[in-house]
Amino acid sequence: MFSKRFKQLTPYTPGEQPQNRKYIKLNTNENPYPPSPLVEKYLKTADTNLLKLYPDPGSQELREAIGKYYNIPSSMVFTGNGSDEVLSFCFFAFFDNDNGSLLFPEHSYSFYPVYCGFYDIPFKRIPMETDLSISVDTYTEETDYSGIIFPNPNAPTGTYLEVTEIEQLMRKVHSNRVVIIDEAYIDFGGKSAVSLIDKFNNLLIVQTFSKSRSLAGLRVGFAMGNEMLISALNTVKDSFNSYPLDKLAQNAARIAMEDKEHFNNNCSKIIKTRKFTVKVLKNLGWEVLPSRANFIFIQKKGISGSEIYKTLKNKGLLVRYFGHKGIENFVRVTIGKKENMEVFLELLETTWGN
Repeated sequence: MFSKRFKQLTPYTPGEQPQNRKYIKLNTNENPYPPSPLVEKYLKTADTNLLKLYPDPGSQELREAIGKYYNIPSSMVFTGNGSDEVLSFCFFAFFDNDNGSLLFPEHSYSFYPVYCGFYDIPFKRIPMETDLSISVDTYTEETDYSGIIFPNPNAPTGTYLEVTEIEQLMRKVHSNRVVIIDEAYIDFGGKSAVSLIDKFNNLLIVQTFSKSRSLAGLRVGFAMGNEMLISALNTVKDSFNSYPLDKLAQNAARIAMEDKEHFNNNCSKIIKTRKFTVKVLKNLGWEVLPSRANFIFIQKKGISGSEIYKTLKNKGLLVRYFGHKGIENFVRVTIGKKENMEVFLELLETTWGN
């Protein structure tokens, strides 16, 4: 009944969204603060009569808002249903099994191998440094590859590459191999590599409205790059679904992009809470990887990641446990509101001491 291709799929496992009880959720990297109040105002006053019409298939106004924010033309912007759909189109457009393996970090976003399986793309996990950071030198040593992709900051580790390091990588990568920087978490202390797309025609930047702009429920993502790459993504979209973003999502995302004050305030609060949390964790004897994301990756000697996850869950607090070899003693903790993090820190102290 099912195809061979279907039987070989290994689906992505998302973070828990339990319904059986109320938890403090620090496991899915959602923003604890609401989206722009201008988005709320728009949704309350939107003309629902317009929903009988198809949305703009090119999301022109949204792409113009993104382009204005990053000082690039709208022709260098592509939009889709969350960055996951954008990434899926990227995998289809730029990577195949004829030009070597797709390279990405040993510990990284677990959707990458899922897409490789779906599109029959060979891949190679590139070893990370002992501190779980990414070294661009390990990628430039490779010779047989179809492209490169990694998050920056990396997920789930939170470690970050400076734009100068990414430029160093781009100068050594073959010009006909696409490099994708997945910047889902860039707004929490990092600097986007979008400034490099004018220098490198094979560089694509992917971002999302789900994290820093608190719109995970709307599913809006986008890519920025050379017009040739953007045209390729449009070809994939129009061969699959010409209307990926609905009218409400397009307008709400545009409004969120234009409300810089609210965006900056929310990001600043998360960064401040992250610094507070890291300081207390270190005082309690926990190892915390340096993070520029809205999450942290932590471990404590003598305690398994599984024990941390299960113990906290039993106490009503969710964190993310991956259990992969090499990071099996770590858990990923989303930065919530300060009061949520204080509960988290108190649970750690009362359970495992300092």
